[in-house]
Amino acid sequence: KLKTTEVWGYRPCLWKIVLVGLGTLCSGGLLLLLLYWLPQWGIKGTCTQTSLRDAHTLLLRTTDEFRQWFRAKVHVMFAPGRKPFDSLDLQCPDQQLNGDKDLSPIIYFTHHSTKYYWNDVMQNFEFYRGLEDVKLSCSSIHSDHSSGLSKTLQKYRRLFFGDNEIAVRVPSLFKLLIKEVLNPFYIFQLFSVALWSAEDYYYYASAIVLMSVISIATSLYTIKKQYVMLHDMVAAHSVVRVSMCRGNKETEEAMSTELVPGDVISIPANGMIMPCDAVLIHGNCIVNESMLTGESVPVTKTGLPSSGDEATSSYSIEEHKRHTLFCGTHVIQTRFYTETLVRSILYPKPTDFKLYRDAYLFLLCLVGLAGIGFIYTIVLSIMNKVPAKTIIVESLDIITITVPPALPAAMTAGIVYAQRRLKRAGIFCISPQRINMCGQLNLVCFDKSDATKESLVGSTFVACMVTCHSLTKIDGKLSGDPLDLKMFGATGWILEEPTEEETALHNPIMPTVVRPPQHTVPEANQNDPLTLNMSCEIGIVRQFPFSSALQRMSVVVRRLGEKHMDAYLKGAPEVVASLCKQHTVPQTFTDTLETYTRQGFRVIALAHRQLESKLSWHKVQSLSRDLIESNMEFLGLIIMQNKIKPETAGVLHELQQANIRTLMVTGDNMLTAISVARDCGMVRAHERVIIADAVPPKDFYPASITWHYTENPGLRDLLVHQNQQEQSYHFAVSGRAFAVIMEHFPQLVQKLVLRATVFARMAPDQKTQLVDVLQSIDYIVGMCGDGANDCGALKKAHSGISLSELEASVASPFTSSTSNISCVPSLIREGRAALITSFCVFKFMALYSIIQYLSVTLLYSILSNLGDFQFLFIDVAIILIIVFTMSLNPAWKELVWRRPPSSLISGPLLCSVLTQILTCLAFQVLAFLLVRQQSWYETWTPQSDLTYNLNVTIPKDQKNIKNYENTTLFYISSFQYLSVANTVCDVVFTARPAVLPSPQIVCVPHDWRLTLVIIVMVNAAVSFLMEITVCVCVYTVYIYDLLTCFACLSSKMRYLHLTMELQDDADWPPRPFTVTYASSPQSHISAL
Repeated sequence: KLKTTEVWGYRPCLWKIVLVGLGTLCSGGLLLLLLYWLPQWGIKGTCTQTSLRDAHTLLLRTTDEFRQWFRAKVHVMFAPGRKPFDSLDLQCPDQQLNGDKDLSPIIYFTHHSTKYYWNDVMQNFEFYRGLEDVKLSCSSIHSDHSSGLSKTLQKYRRLFFGDNEIAVRVPSLFKLLIKEVLNPFYIFQLFSVALWSAEDYYYYASAIVLMSVISIATSLYTIKKQYVMLHDMVAAHSVVRVSMCRGNKETEEAMSTELVPGDVISIPANGMIMPCDAVLIHGNCIVNESMLTGESVPVTKTGLPSSGDEATSSYSIEEHKRHTLFCGTHVIQTRFYTETLVRSILYPKPTDFKLYRDAYLFLLCLVGLAGIGFIYTIVLSIMNKVPAKTIIVESLDIITITVPPALPAAMTAGIVYAQRRLKRAGIFCISPQRINMCGQLNLVCFDKSDATKESLVGSTFVACMVTCHSLTKIDGKLSGDPLDLKMFGATGWILEEPTEEETALHNPIMPTVVRPPQHTVPEANQNDPLTLNMSCEIGIVRQFPFSSALQRMSVVVRRLGEKHMDAYLKGAPEVVASLCKQHTVPQTFTDTLETYTRQGFRVIALAHRQLESKLSWHKVQSLSRDLIESNMEFLGLIIMQNKIKPETAGVLHELQQANIRTLMVTGDNMLTAISVARDCGMVRAHERVIIADAVPPKDFYPASITWHYTENPGLRDLLVHQNQQEQSYHFAVSGRAFAVIMEHFPQLVQKLVLRATVFARMAPDQKTQLVDVLQSIDYIVGMCGDGANDCGALKKAHSGISLSELEASVASPFTSSTSNISCVPSLIREGRAALITSFCVFKFMALYSIIQYLSVTLLYSILSNLGDFQFLFIDVAIILIIVFTMSLNPAWKELVWRRPPSSLISGPLLCSVLTQILTCLAFQVLAFLLVRQQSWYETWTPQSDLTYNLNVTIPKDQKNIKNYENTTLFYISSFQYLSVANTVCDVVFTARPAVLPSPQIVCVPHDWRLTLVIIVMVNAAVSFLMEITVCVCVYTVYIYDLLTCFACLSSKMRYLHLTMELQDDADWPPRPFTVTYASSPQSHISAL
């Protein structure tokens, strides 16, 4: 983790601490709050920088785009060794571990529940993962680490690794309260309440305090509930009893919290919850990794190879994940919680979105406007000889008016409502801030186009079909990969697994047996040796699970009564053919494969090999995979059809109509993927598909790309190539070609992905690289997949959607319980609704604060202000209702072509806000001046009110609130809030606040009331016309830009600039049969 974090060392400085203490006293604690909010200032202000080795406190900063700061305390412990995997003199273990003789100081710190230890060689801190740090080979794990640890060595390693548990500590309510109250938002509210109380605005201050208390209580309840829920669901699975093997071949029962890297545990026959990541040394396991990958299909894990080429390679969790049991998994367990998921919930990654960055910039502009009002108030008050206390209070009051304290809560409301609507639609979210980002998606990658596979053709190679799979029985029902289920189901055979009693009775693992259905063989086939041979039971002796990297799987089986064993292989046709003897592969193999794949069929190749009869069961268990999967005999092809689900084509068409680009990223054959892309509408019938076939350098030949046209354009297309740019085309790239292009043709990568639609035979890490490349040219990328091989891409994308039945998955921020891609448009619609709501709320809150700022500024000129009840009425009866009603707006039922804006700092939005501000200012100034020109106008006194009762004593109005100017501006501004909500934010309100009684307004003549109604109506009309004018101008400029292509040139999006460049490139796309070499930027016509 420190690879993505910068670290500085500091030690306390006495004189800086004294200065900070004095500053804290002088500022009334505000300086301490500032240092709490900015940890980098807190450390630099109280410490001096030193080396990491001598540091007492560390300052950490992430190197990503968020640049987050953290502080960590350095600790020292003493141990008899420097590293956890050091060898120890075990003659006097108790003295070394418990005494003080020859102990070495170990420096470490903890960050996000992870310990980092000092390394003198690296001169930096490092994180100990486990046996991977030692870089052991697979064979050495078997030979040196399969017997277990002694108690002394385990105790020593526990000093470094601590307890093996996922600790979720529920903080007390007091700690949560302090952390919540110290939020800048609530500190600002506390400052505002104190200021309003000093001005005797007790009712308004009480209302704000009440709302703040409700908000804090709700927040504390939600946070506490989440912590308790997370703690309970983790505690139920993270601590179990295990059987540990010791070095002296003894076994002892212990708690899983005592486990350390290097311990060997025994998995009982009925399975167990894995309390840690562990490599499987002996035996097979069937686990469910749905919470880890989002894929609910059980996964078969096999023992780590102990011989062969694979055994000599260094163990890696990523490369050997088919031999690794991950923390939380359980044999046929359907639910678990991993440390990765828990840590992602406790320490979520911040979301980078331009809206939030622009919101802070806009708030800074409001702060600048407040500064102007602050200076204006001080100067005006001094000129009118106002007391100093009043000057301070009123000048600070203008700041609380300009910066609305309820803005963060108001903008969050829309996201909360959108999250609730998504949950009702079966889409669960663990990162609510990403909902807004979904509204900006302009490209979505789909894994396999959500196709379902159905078997079309039978096969005579039943033995391979019924054995070469990873199916298992869970609760008496077959479960596994849907493709394997279809293939096995087509044969009608029966799978039987050994019971727990059978497994316990025999030392070796009992094999899984498949046998034909219980029916009589037809007389016509009784003499058929193939039929007789196929009628016997077959036991699966060993299995090599499917690997997406190898694109194949294999099994070793033995027929009942046979003395020899057989190996069966299943996988991608190209891979299987390369592992077979050449004379067994038909000469028509390539043509036949191309014929089926062009029609959209999924093709799987089968192969067989008879093993030597001298191979025993134990010998087979130690053979390497590469040795078994060689010199195979090609059997034939199984043809499967990718039937597109009924809703798939409609969903893709809806996305394309909404100007959202769609890509297919699949592990299928290239021609099959192209055919499916045409069937589902990603590629239209009249559009070209160009296959970029890249090969790496070989001997003296450089890397090259051959451009194949799937439609076989021929000579005619060569002659009309000059008009080719006007035709639509798509690139198709295989995983092998993508790797070559990324390494040897970096200058072509962005050009290819700009028009590439089909990516076939893509490995999981290549999917992540693809998402990264798309983001590098400013696409807002969504990724939809099943989670099994897409974890990296789902996390890397701006919006990852995992199709799973679970409510949450560490694989992606969004999880849909719907098993098809119809959830994608729903998510984008809700994202757009939340984004538009955020924009509208922000615009309205900004306009509200500025309108109130204008009213107060005008009233300050006559040494007046709005009253307590007036502020209360505006904020509670008008603003609060408008904001929360605005957040209730549901998503529009269809996706439109134009996406919402992503930036607050844009010409149209600023123009809209500015025109509304000027309009409101003009009418407030008009009303303010006009009321003073009336013949009945005079400095208001209680006797001026015609309804005033002479027998009642009225206290003197110290703040000069009751006057004609105040009443006029209160009426006008109240309607202006409704006006901007109607025109700018598209919210319809018919409230009439002017008819509600208020003790702080004065009675005005009826003709002036009529005049105010006319002013309000004209104000609303002008505001509406100004907004219409801005919209017309914006759309006129937009249409002009589209017609003149100026939008692409002026846009900051790189993919638009690249599109314009390629339109002027006469050599792009390359001609048919052209070969591009890595050594030269020129293209050369090949003699193909």
